[in-house]
Amino acid sequence: MPRALFEKTGNAIYISHLDLMRVFQRAFKRAGLPLTHTKGFNPRPSVSIALPLSLGVESRCELLDFELEGEKVSNDEILFRLNQNLVSGVKVLEVYEEMSKIKNLAYLQCRMTLEYDSPLPEDAIFQVQNLFAQPEVIVEKKGKNGLTKQNIIPMLQSLSVRALGNQELELNAKVCCQNPSLNPMQLSAAISKYLPELTPDFVRCCREEIYNSNHEVFR
Repeated sequence: MPRALFEKTGNAIYISHLDLMRVFQRAFKRAGLPLTHTKGFNPRPSVSIALPLSLGVESRCELLDFELEGEKVSNDEILFRLNQNLVSGVKVLEVYEEMSKIKNLAYLQCRMTLEYDSPLPEDAIFQVQNLFAQPEVIVEKKGKNGLTKQNIIPMLQSLSVRALGNQELELNAKVCCQNPSLNPMQLSAAISKYLPELTPDFVRCCREEIYNSNHEVFR
């Protein structure tokens, strides 16, 4: 089955997951690339995105699995045709044959920028590093059964913090993304809970790369 690596940037970060699926379905249709459909009472186009992206989050490592019917089209041609029909901010970077099963996807590298209206205290970096060096940092997670509490530290593989000027902090983190998964925005939530004086006024988040359980780039 073919797989596409794509990015979602700019104003496209405000396209919801369901709308993004529709964007791709329309792009395939306009590009003259007919998708196969599932069997059953309510057939659906055979297209899926590996890890649904939260609204407002940028990504440079999204994966789209799809299956075409009819005459075989080269991967380079699929890439070209899709990019001619996608909306601004959604761009296919590569099309190739599936290499790994999605179930083997394990880690996500992300970059978060915390923006502040006022200058940061001199020890801001130390405070954040010290927080995530603790054995337990409990945050609330919204799920199907309501709010639950979870310790995010076991799902945090690595974290570095640096200042960007005196009103921004940048967090680079590698987190678990499946079974269990950690939404990177929970790092910001933890800072707001445990370090209220460092509650950011605005947060930007970008997915940078994805890995398997051996910490190898996942494709």
